[in-house]
Amino acid sequence: MKKKLLALLLAAATVLSFGACGNSGSGASSAASGASSKKTFKIGICNYVDDASLNQICENIQTQLKKIGDEKGVTFDVKLENCNADANVLAQIVSNFKADKVDLMIGVATPVAMEMQSATEETDIPVVFAAVSDPISTKLVASMEKPGKNVTGTSDALDTANIFKLMTTVNKDVKKVGLLYDAGQDASTQAIKDAKKYLDDNKIAYVEKTGTNADEVKLAAQALVSEKVDAVFTPTDNTIMAAELSIYEIFKDAKIPHYTGADSFALNGAFLGYGVDYANLGVETANMVGDILINGKKPADFAVKTFDNGTATINTEICQALGLDFAKLSEQLKPLCTKVQEIKTAKSFS
Repeated sequence: MKKKLLALLLAAATVLSFGACGNSGSGASSAASGASSKKTFKIGICNYVDDASLNQICENIQTQLKKIGDEKGVTFDVKLENCNADANVLAQIVSNFKADKVDLMIGVATPVAMEMQSATEETDIPVVFAAVSDPISTKLVASMEKPGKNVTGTSDALDTANIFKLMTTVNKDVKKVGLLYDAGQDASTQAIKDAKKYLDDNKIAYVEKTGTNADEVKLAAQALVSEKVDAVFTPTDNTIMAAELSIYEIFKDAKIPHYTGADSFALNGAFLGYGVDYANLGVETANMVGDILINGKKPADFAVKTFDNGTATINTEICQALGLDFAKLSEQLKPLCTKVQEIKTAKSFS
């Protein structure tokens, strides 16, 4: 009898032991499942070229995505590449993103966005572009309100006429303007057309000089000085932006103000940058990405976001070199801007 009782007790202990092990395993499995259930989205970002504006966009996209991920309980696995304006490298980067099965691609600047659009047409990979000046003429979208494809994003379209209003306010006697740009940059096409129309309508002469790399841009800047222009205009042109640090002293020494389409030009030595706040553009690009991946918003119905903050950024060092007083200048320009801010020459934003 005692033997039977002992056998029964041992059997019960064994069952309880297995039950405890089973419960322990189930609990560990549930914990592991909970940890791995955090949704991860793979994102491929490609920057067109290493310059202050575009780098600022990329930095703010990544920072905002991290913030969104923390708030929403998701992870954004971001891979950032830079094609350095090389079409072959760009094509390879986009191809690699496809092979990696990214959930979404972000194209910073027009050429990158166009390559991504072309490469994803037969897929369901959404593309969000950043800093595309004219998404309609480049056929990235059907309209700004209803893109119509699996592509949407943020535009840094420039109010060219207002830059010239700033110019003629500061340089009241301007008679000849230099137009400095890269003819191959889509971002410059419409802005240069608008600039010519404004100058023609106001009977102001202009001289065009172009360049496709830093050496050519430097020669173009020197040529504009030789042409004795009173001021120089450059839109949101990435080629000129990348070369600004190598040309700003040419204009400074000649006392020729350089009016440009972004604050990053002023950071790199131009007299004045006007237009979009690229830090905010990066944040808003990331917000669009979050809406698409987390909330299921369709790019085809997601209006392209434009900005009209009218910020004028003046380089105070160049201002002084031109014999201008920043405080007085700021008061003069305030009626034409949402904000007038100062900056000093540096390679990148701090």
